[in-house]
Amino acid sequence: MFVCLGQNSYSLNSNELIDRLVVRSRRTPQLSHVNLQRNQLNQTPHYLVVGAGLAGLSCAQGLRAAGFDITVVDKSRGPSGRMSTRRGEDWACDHGAQYFTARSSAFQMDIARWQDAGVAALWTPRLQVRDENGWREGGETISRFVGVPRMTAPARLLADGLKLQTSTTVTALHRVGCSWQVETAEHGRLATGFDGVVLAVPAPQALPLLTPVSPMLAAQAREARMQGCWALMLRFDAALDLPFDAAFINHGPLRWVARDSSKPGRAGPETWSLHASTPWSEAHIEDDAETVASALVEAFIELGGRAPQAWTAHRWRYAITESATADGCAWDALQGLGLCGDWLNGGRVEGAWLSGRALAQRVRQSFVAEAC
Repeated sequence: MFVCLGQNSYSLNSNELIDRLVVRSRRTPQLSHVNLQRNQLNQTPHYLVVGAGLAGLSCAQGLRAAGFDITVVDKSRGPSGRMSTRRGEDWACDHGAQYFTARSSAFQMDIARWQDAGVAALWTPRLQVRDENGWREGGETISRFVGVPRMTAPARLLADGLKLQTSTTVTALHRVGCSWQVETAEHGRLATGFDGVVLAVPAPQALPLLTPVSPMLAAQAREARMQGCWALMLRFDAALDLPFDAAFINHGPLRWVARDSSKPGRAGPETWSLHASTPWSEAHIEDDAETVASALVEAFIELGGRAPQAWTAHRWRYAITESATADGCAWDALQGLGLCGDWLNGGRVEGAWLSGRALAQRVRQSFVAEAC
């Protein structure tokens, strides 16, 4: 049942409706009755998901499966969020999430579906660890998966069938009657109003959208701490003679190095992806790309690599998070406004997917399916 109370709209079953109206009427005595029109009761809820990373797409698909009308917007040119791949004329390199793991049975099932669809595969790199005592084998017995032919592939599969509008940066949300009106940098105010909005973006990007409309959710976003990460993509004219395909680096400016061309389904020249450590990235977050590349290439050479034929740098301002909530998401049923993302669920690709899934479930629980 969909209910509009002045500036708030939400859906709930009849018993919940009675309880909510009693509580609401005590807080606002001027509301003596609620006019529930027939078209309000039977309309399909139209929700906007802001952010086409794994959390946003997971939430969107969950709501779509429940019969919601879903529109997804993203400021980038395509879906994937930080599961990103940089592409050039004759090369490609994953510069965001390097792989993903699955601990929950639910995510394991979805990865199996991705594998069946040919968009994910198991990656078994020769893994080593470097610390102040030297090199050692990476002894973790954990299954690592990657997107195929590039890391963006699973997100593109999840986006299939959704109404996705890219190159759209949301700049403001306005509550007008029972509808959310949305301002964008590229297109002005969107023509369509929405019954609810899901923000699946990093906390610092959600905060300015939330502050004018939801102090409660804004406070939650304000508490999150997200840190940056510099990524460097290296191209070579021949394979490097190194005894590892990936390595965790526990000292110096680097945290991770990987032979991207060792991943399943990759083609093209030898490419390596380097990620700087969080402390180093934070200390150098405003440095120019040339300064960053010089330092990271030097550190790579110290590991046994060599200078590349070409490089490309990318600064992730909001990459690392340890923030989490008990529910893995946040949902204000009275306003029809929710948050999901890895920053609400301990980081990792799986955390993002589970956060979106959890929020979709919370939203669905606010509604009762009614036959038209």
